[in-house]
Amino acid sequence: MAKRSDTLETALLAVELLRRIPRGRKVTVNELHRQLEEAGIYRDLRTIQRQMKMLSEHFEIECDDRSKPYGYRWLDRARVLAVPTLTPQESLLLQLAEDHLKHFLPPRLMKSMEGFFHQARRNLGPDGDARLEREWPSKVRVVATSQPLLPPRIEPEVFEVVSDALFANRWLYLDYQNASGWRSTVDVMPLGLVQQGPRLYLVCRYRGFDNERNLALHRIISARMSTLAFERPKDFDLKQYDDDGRFGFGDGEKVRLSFHITHDAGQHLIESPLSVDQKVVRHRDGSLGITASVVDSAMLEWWLRGFGDAIWDIQRRC
Repeated sequence: MAKRSDTLETALLAVELLRRIPRGRKVTVNELHRQLEEAGIYRDLRTIQRQMKMLSEHFEIECDDRSKPYGYRWLDRARVLAVPTLTPQESLLLQLAEDHLKHFLPPRLMKSMEGFFHQARRNLGPDGDARLEREWPSKVRVVATSQPLLPPRIEPEVFEVVSDALFANRWLYLDYQNASGWRSTVDVMPLGLVQQGPRLYLVCRYRGFDNERNLALHRIISARMSTLAFERPKDFDLKQYDDDGRFGFGDGEKVRLSFHITHDAGQHLIESPLSVDQKVVRHRDGSLGITASVVDSAMLEWWLRGFGDAIWDIQRRC
């Protein structure tokens, strides 16, 4: 019975390894060891080395043994083993996930999923049978609510180091240049990654301080992850930080906002309220009286000014 259990464990390990071997790049045993541990599978390096030697002899897997550590990848002509086979619907979900979540997962985790992404792209390719699923991405789109802007360039190595430090709760050493051009070297505790329009921001705390700051990733010149870990602050919540208007250039202060607005300019507020407690009064002249509890911020001020003469009698009460 024990022998049968050992055989099953060996087979399951082989499957997990085959799923993690990429096609377009090489992966080392150390990388595979780390990926397995992240997935909750614990095996020593020697076991993984033996398995990879065996797999490269029986599958179309190239072993680059010119230097250590050895690198493994599927040959270009190989049909990558997929266990289990992705359905067309799962392939579509993975393709959309790859497109939209690439900035919200550490690059090394994205790389560990490359085998699945490749299979999804292949399943939805012109040679596949999933015609309707293949057409779906051309039928949906997220559109901008303001003037579209191209995203600023972020150094790939900076994004990778910042993401890894955020994932592992490690201190970061940054060479940062702010919007005014002032450059400094800072130690920060990474707490969150936020996308606002085309820009990515790192929410962090400077060493020795207990308040949060937002650093634009495209202004980080270089980043280095420390070996020192930190305990994530229990008093910080990224959702609450956003709800408090920290990305609208506010300080979290809530006000009771009221104003009058023309029907044409304010109709969308009936469909998409400012808050759950919003109240609307329809006046005889067709205008709307709006009252809602909101976070006071510079973004709110810009939004109100954008209506021009279509809005009047603006009042804020604490």
